[in-house]
Parts: sequence; structure tokens; C-alpha cells
Amino acid sequence: MKMPTVKYQKGDTVMGRWPGSSLYYQVKVLGFDSKSQLYTVIYKDGTELELKEQDIKSVTGFQTRSRSRSRSRSPARRRSRSRSPARTTRRSSSRTAAAVAATAITESTPSSRRDTRLKDTVEVRLSPVKSEAKVEAESEKNQGPYNLRRRKADGDAKPAEAKPDQPEKKAKEAAAPSTIPSAPLDFGGKMGAYFWLLFLPAWVLFVILQGNLTDPSLINAPPPLPPLDTFWDAQALCFVILWILFQALLYILPVGKLSEGMPLRSGVRLKYRTNGFFAIMVSAIVVAVAVHQGADLTYIHSHFLQLATATFIISVLLSIYLYVRSRYAASEELALGGNSGNVVYDFFKGRELNPRIKNFDLKFFCEMRPGLIGWCLINFAMALAEMKKHNLDAPSYAMILVNLFQLLYVVDGLWNEEAILTTMDLMHDGFGFMLAFGDLVWVPFTYTLQAYYLVLHPNALSLPAVIAIVTLKLIGFYIFRKSNSEKNAFRRNPSNPKLSHLKTIPTATGKSLLVSGWWGVVRHPNYLGDLIMALAWSLPCGFSHLLPWYYMIYFIILLVHRDSRDMSECRRKYGSAWDEYCRTVRYRIIPRVY
Repeated sequence: MKMPTVKYQKGDTVMGRWPGSSLYYQVKVLGFDSKSQLYTVIYKDGTELELKEQDIKSVTGFQTRSRSRSRSRSPARRRSRSRSPARTTRRSSSRTAAAVAATAITESTPSSRRDTRLKDTVEVRLSPVKSEAKVEAESEKNQGPYNLRRRKADGDAKPAEAKPDQPEKKAKEAAAPSTIPSAPLDFGGKMGAYFWLLFLPAWVLFVILQGNLTDPSLINAPPPLPPLDTFWDAQALCFVILWILFQALLYILPVGKLSEGMPLRSGVRLKYRTNGFFAIMVSAIVVAVAVHQGADLTYIHSHFLQLATATFIISVLLSIYLYVRSRYAASEELALGGNSGNVVYDFFKGRELNPRIKNFDLKFFCEMRPGLIGWCLINFAMALAEMKKHNLDAPSYAMILVNLFQLLYVVDGLWNEEAILTTMDLMHDGFGFMLAFGDLVWVPFTYTLQAYYLVLHPNALSLPAVIAIVTLKLIGFYIFRKSNSEKNAFRRNPSNPKLSHLKTIPTATGKSLLVSGWWGVVRHPNYLGDLIMALAWSLPCGFSHLLPWYYMIYFIILLVHRDSRDMSECRRKYGSAWDEYCRTVRYRIIPRVY
């Protein structure tokens, strides 16, 4: 089979036509998809689009044609061309105005952005390089109902102006950019990073100490700090290191599927060993054999604080390593959100998108293995501790429900491990303290609070209560799994015949927004399923204290914040198509409520 000829190579600086218009801008080629016969290119403002070969021209040839046309035109003709669309276009319909605006570059400042919210006119300050053809009504027709410009979080983005008199300088900048496009700061910005670096470890310490109290009420004063030597246990550190190395060994074994990730800004698609289900099955067998041989897993309950401290130390060391190595990473390997220039913020958010040691992906491994499987191990140890504490032959109904519900959640995630490759964490967030601490400390030592609470505060459940809680869990799980499967299948192959019944809204990026199935009910049906499951996890603990409901409260805050991040990113990325999507799917997470 003859491979298609690729005219432009990765890294080439070329002139790309802006979709729906006859304007060309200088872009960098990121890659070529042989199946779709499309080039992925990136504009200077960070916009990535897929273009056909006929929409791309070489810089040299384009500038030569542009200069020859310029010499052949009369002065009056050139003056006419230099006027802005706003000055040359008389009263027209809003649809025509939108089409004309799409052909211009507007200079946006904080004050001018505020003005555009109050005015219907746009001041055009720059004139881009134009091709010979004018923008006719035909280009509006090709454009469709959506503005093809990609907006920033708080205003309109503008592609960089191509200057014919500086081709070498522009080509050099595009081929080896020194910086990457900036993104809005999250989590309270630079000051917020200082706060979270201090608050997150302190909160984990607080809830662990609180869970050991006879009355673990969150409205009580924090318990007194134990002596410093109580936090440290060398054996606990050894156990944590062995657990991480054991999971790393399972990860690198040539077992399971080698999955391909989503295209990165550079056009590269990384490969991941998705054998998480194999890892948790082997881990379960090893733990079962260890218990049969006399290993006392109740050590995890009695040394919960020391294990958390050891894991925190490892997460800090890992975060320092990640930050140092990111200083030597190429610009295309960095995340958009973790490069503010502020050391503390970048350390917290993470600079490098996919740090790897050869083929060992550090972020993917930490996201899915030691903390997630460790969550199940800790829950099982808490069940054994409850039996030992209260001289029971079997765990209580409440403990069994918590263990089974959360085990199902983790096993489902590992069985569908490939789906995480399309999530925000893997595709957009850099790997720094936020994710390292979250994956290794936050998940295993706060998501297990229900089981940890039940060891010292048992809660009896009647059979009808058990049936009701199980039903609630199954409803939440069905919504969660069904919606996530729809999303993952659509992201990976929108043209799949099995998805032909789904309705979509096209966007200027070439991608479509799903407005059918569960995604036509609310914008985040997977979040809705997650919240229902979180409710089912907390109900077995009763209503005596707020502590076991911490996960439910935290998860509501987390998902609402993540929803706001999604809204900002999608509005910047999809422009007016996203506005149309929001009008079509009105509710964010909970139908008719939010």
C-alpha cells in the first residue's frame, strides 16, 4: 500500500488559511493525519486547527505572490483594501456583520473588552495579510452559524499578524518558540498556590486526628498535635516505598493493551500501558496470600498517621523532581496552565504535561495505580480493624457497603482505564504538587474516611436501609458509566456508525459538541453520577457526625470548581458554538437545579 505524500513536515512554518475566510496567517505544522488527510497546525495565540493541504501555502511563495499583487494594484485600490470592514460595510444583518467580523483582527485590551460588552460595534485596528479573493457571502456560508475565532477566557483571541518583511525572524520563532501560550491562573492564582500548599497537608492531618476522637465533630476545636516523633515511623516509610515499587513493577510488565493517547499540541500521540485491572487483581492475590500467611493488615489502621506522613514526604520529593526536570523540558512538552513564571504557582500546578522516564509515564502511573489501588487496600484493612476492635466474625453492613461501593468504583475505573486518556488531568494539567499530592496522599487518606470512621464509630443498618442505599448506588453508577462511555467513544471516533444517532453542534476547531444521550440532559452527567455515588458512600455512616460526609461536601465543591474551569476553557476554545451549546443544554450538573 502506497503511503500518501506529505508535503509539509512537522515543525514547518507555513501560511494557513483561517477557516471560513480568505485570510492567511503564519502557523506551525504539528503533524499530519494520514486517515483524514488533514494537517494539525497551531497559530501564535495557541489555537489549534486541522487544515486541508489546499488551505496551506509556503511562506516564501505566499509572500512573493502577495508582493506581486501589491505592485499590480493602484494606490487607490490599496487604500480601499486598508480600510476596516466596519468602515466599508454599511448597515447589514447581524449575520453578515458576524461574517465580516470573522475576517478581521481586533486588538483587545482590558478596557476595550469591557466596552465590547456594552457596544455592538468593534474597532478594527490591524489588517492581516489577505489573499487575492475577497470575503464574499459564500465564505459566510462555509463558516456556518458560529464565529470561527477562538476566544480567550475573558475576551477574543487574535491570531498573530504575518509580516511579509520579516519572514526569517517569524519562521525562526515558529520553529523554536521560547514560550508557550499563556493560560488563566487557576486555584486563586499565585496567592492561592501558597494557600493550597499549606492547607491541603494540614487538612489531611486534621481529619486523620479528628477520626481518632470519641466525638469527631468538625465544629470542635482541632485536637492537640501529638509529639513530633509520633508522625515518623521508618517501617511505615518502607511499606509505602515497597507498595509504590510493586505497583511500578506491575505497570511496566508487558501485559495488557498498549493504548494511544489523544493528540498533544506537538501532534504526538503517546502510548500508555493500560493494565490497571491486571494490577489490582495481582495486588488482591498478593494481599490475600499475605493475610493467609499471618500478615496483620490492622497495622494500616493503627499507623494511619505515620503512613500518611511517609506518603506526603514522597509526594513532596516527587514534586521537587518534577519541577526541576521541567526546567529542561522543551516548550512543546509543557502544559499551558503551569508556566506563569512564578516558582510557587508553577511548582503547585505543574509545568511539564507528560513527564516520562523513557516509556514510564509518571503522571499516568500516579493517577491510576498506587493511590487508587491503595484506597481499596486501606478500606480492606479498616474492615479487619473493625472486626478486631469489636470482636466480630464479619464486618458490619455499613463497612461492607462502603468497601463494596468504593471497590466497584476503583475496579470500574481500572477496567475502563483507557477512558482516562481523554480527561482534563491527562490532556491539559501539568504534573506538579497538585496532582502528585492528590494522587498519592489525598485519595488514599481522605477517600477512606468513611471506613476509617466506622472502625471507632459503628453504625447499625436495617435491611430496608441497605436495599435503599444499594439501589441509590446502582443508579449513580449506571449514569456515571453510561455517560463516560458515550463521551469516551465520541471523543475517540466521532464518525463511528454506532454513534450516528447522537446529535452534535459543530465548532470552528473541526470538533463537535455532543448534545444527545446523557449529554443532552446536563452538561456533566458523569458528575451527576459521581455525586449520587458519593451520597451512597456516606449514608452507611449515619448522621451522627459530619466527618464521614466530608467526601460528599468536598466532591460538590470540587465538581462545581471543575465545571467552572471547563466552562472557561470551552468558551475560549469553541467560541460562539459553546454559547449555542449552553442554550441547548441549560443545566450544568443537576437537572432543573444547577
